[in-house]
Amino acid sequence: MALSNNVIGAINFVAMLLSIPVIGAGIWLASEQDNSCVKILQWPVIILGILILLVALLGFVGGFWRVPWLLVVYLIGMLVLIVLLVCLVVFVYMVTNRGSGHVEPSRAYLEYRLDDFSGWLRRRVQRSYKWDRIRSCLSSTSMCAELNQSYRMAQDFFNAHLTPLQSGCCKPPTKCGYTFVNPTYWISPIDNTADMDCLQWSNDQTQLCYSCDSCKAGLLANLRREWRRADIVLLLTLVALISVYLIGCCAFRNAKTEDLFRKYKQGYT
Repeated sequence: MALSNNVIGAINFVAMLLSIPVIGAGIWLASEQDNSCVKILQWPVIILGILILLVALLGFVGGFWRVPWLLVVYLIGMLVLIVLLVCLVVFVYMVTNRGSGHVEPSRAYLEYRLDDFSGWLRRRVQRSYKWDRIRSCLSSTSMCAELNQSYRMAQDFFNAHLTPLQSGCCKPPTKCGYTFVNPTYWISPIDNTADMDCLQWSNDQTQLCYSCDSCKAGLLANLRREWRRADIVLLLTLVALISVYLIGCCAFRNAKTEDLFRKYKQGYT
């Protein structure tokens, strides 16, 4: 039984290590500009990672110090956390399954449309009171000002591979027909009614296209790209965690079987 308990303790030490990628994914999301403005996914991921760490610590202590009730708590708690992690991985995949960009003629960057994204994501940015806070956060960053320092000529800018946020928020939509002066200053066409976003554009450097649907779509495209990267980390961690959990269940069962044999042998003798 001591050997099986030591195996359980060692396995739960591995489970403690597996909490690091989950916590790290949450911290990485929190460090990104767009996620820091929206604050949707990073805290659930971080909290889930911390819970995995704490439950694995209970299993580690219960294994090495032979505390059966801690092992039971570990087995139940880790099963619940694995189910939650499965739900999170599936949820992130489902809400990020749509939302690719659109190619425009003579442009290297892509354009983004709000209707291309899942309804759940759209609802995170469509309500005015939510978007006002997000817009204020985005406009305080330097992502648009950096474009003026990097691109002086129109053709250089048109050949640039902009981030979805820069494409959606820092310039007017291509279909509006604005004339380039610099990346964040454009001359309005005679008729700019091709799209409501054309009317929303402003050369005021604090306004730009932050009120445009294209900016909301660019934000969602950025979130989609980052969330899918985080989802891959969570999926790999989930597979490893399930493997560790199954090994731990087998070791716990063997420990209980050995304990029953030991008690039976002592009673027989």
